[in-house]
Amino acid sequence: MKQVQLIIAAFFLSIVFSSAIAQSTVTTDSLPVQWQVTFKKTEANKIVISFRGVISKDWHVYAKDALEDLTGPTVEYEDTAIQPEPLVTVSPLFNIKDEVFENKEKQVMVDSVAFTQAIQFRNGMPAAIKLNIKYEAANGANFNPEEQSIKLLLDETASATARILINSIDIHHPKQNCGTQAVDNASKSLWGIFFIGFLGGLIALITPCVFPMIPLTVSFFTKRAQSRRKGIVNAFLYGFFIFLIYILLSLPFHFLDSINPEFLNNISTNEYVNLILFIIIIAFALSFFGLYEITLPASLSTGADSKAGVGNVLGIFFMALTLAIVSFSCTGPILGSLLAGSLSTNGGAMQLSMGMAGFGLALAMPFALLALFPNLVQSLPRSGGWLGTVKVTLGFLELALALKFLSQADLVKHWGILKREVFIGIWIVIGIASTLFLFGKLKIGHEARPAKLSLGRKIIATIFLLITLYLIPGVTNTSYANLKWISGFPPPLYYSIYQKESDCILGLRCAKDYETGLAMAKAENKPILLDFTGYACVNCRKMEETIWNDAEIFKLMHDQFIVVSLYVDDKKLLPAEKQFTYTTKEGTKKEIVTYGDLWATMQTENFANNSQPWYAILNTNEQLMNNPIGYTPDKTMYLKWLQCGLDASK
Repeated sequence: MKQVQLIIAAFFLSIVFSSAIAQSTVTTDSLPVQWQVTFKKTEANKIVISFRGVISKDWHVYAKDALEDLTGPTVEYEDTAIQPEPLVTVSPLFNIKDEVFENKEKQVMVDSVAFTQAIQFRNGMPAAIKLNIKYEAANGANFNPEEQSIKLLLDETASATARILINSIDIHHPKQNCGTQAVDNASKSLWGIFFIGFLGGLIALITPCVFPMIPLTVSFFTKRAQSRRKGIVNAFLYGFFIFLIYILLSLPFHFLDSINPEFLNNISTNEYVNLILFIIIIAFALSFFGLYEITLPASLSTGADSKAGVGNVLGIFFMALTLAIVSFSCTGPILGSLLAGSLSTNGGAMQLSMGMAGFGLALAMPFALLALFPNLVQSLPRSGGWLGTVKVTLGFLELALALKFLSQADLVKHWGILKREVFIGIWIVIGIASTLFLFGKLKIGHEARPAKLSLGRKIIATIFLLITLYLIPGVTNTSYANLKWISGFPPPLYYSIYQKESDCILGLRCAKDYETGLAMAKAENKPILLDFTGYACVNCRKMEETIWNDAEIFKLMHDQFIVVSLYVDDKKLLPAEKQFTYTTKEGTKKEIVTYGDLWATMQTENFANNSQPWYAILNTNEQLMNNPIGYTPDKTMYLKWLQCGLDASK
């Protein structure tokens, strides 16, 4: 038990450590200077910015003083392509005897501060720039170094309500049709979800809650039936009802999805939902370690079981329902982790139904097959200690999967507490602990250390060891950090504890705002590669880390395109003046409050699609160059599509 507590403590300490290394910004409601920033355009790519600040009563702002290491007012720009000239101070300076510096005479500004600065844009003037004003202020003996962030709108159209419907985009008549058609991988994704659910069901079969019930239930049907044929029919009916029950659980989501197509995406990326799922999955993992048991209320299983003898068909249905309820402590976390971790908007509620169908089918199959071939029951392995080993191993997997939910909340809210290397580092800790357990070097809960390891356990332990070794380069700042086999599960490469040149994917020329990207494209006379993506989108990460980083594709994107990545699940609030109510083409009113609301609505309004990833190529006149394309894991096809759009833009 002490070893379990150490593992749990290490897990949560690693999360605390991730919070400690993350940067944070503190805002203050009452700052000593209230700034007004304006600009005047002097040349094609040059402006002069005027900074005027009202200094609060009894406060003063220091001028530059090398002796006391005072910098005076300074301005830093987030865009590294900006070339600033020296500041020109226009406010008067006063000499005072300053209490902060033991009554030494200092030059300060009081009541107001004003200065100007000319800046040059190397890559054309953007729609807006972000800048940080830094200065030192004092009030009596109180000395405060301050920093204020300001967004300066340079394009008058950027200050108006954001554009959503772009009339020049005609999805039915792209400028060029060169053989590539719009790709929607919803059907492929549905079968992928079905397979994931089926795999989860197979895993659930070998848990202590389900496996011992298989031979007992099959024997019940075959021995109580009036004939072998009747026993087989009843067993098949029992399996069908298990399958049906799991499908029925998904039906309410179809109704909700029909009301709002973005409903499931909003749910799956909601930070509170993800945090709750993170806590729930951790709780399930701890129960797998034997700290406690999680079960549904006994009244549910008792009620269902009491009706198992009512009629023939109805009784079999309630027997199936009883199995679903009493096995919840084992099946719940497996089903929840696999399905919630793989849901996206590509297939809507159908994904949930397909996943449930796969899970239910895997659970139902043994009951039907063993009723058909009852002699196979004798060949099943006997229940024993190996079931406990399976349960603990699933506990480690649950810990790893829980981290994905915390990561999604962190990404969409920009908290910065779970950077990529921290995420992978925690996985490595979990991998080491699970490997030691499987090799019999670590005792978990009530599980006794085996005197001799079976061949199967050695093989599984070796697999866990190899996976852990594979993860290690992921915490380095090298080219080996791109772990393609698990692409989409950890945070993206740019979300790193290491200093990166930019937060653009793979260091491409990019923007994360449509109007800014359009201004960049016009300035450089390049087409736009519009990338509708999501922080919680697994297939988006797979495209970025396995297709975009192909040498030929990367060079074409880097040299010939401006990449505009619009995150439809970004929960960052728009500035108050940018929030508005939008009326869609169908006449539905929608509140545009976050950046994700803006980009998701832009995608559905212009491209009649709400799946991610979704790519489109526009020229600087905002015309569609070729058919949009979705998730395309074929490098040759994606390269051909890029080249087609580029040729059409010339």
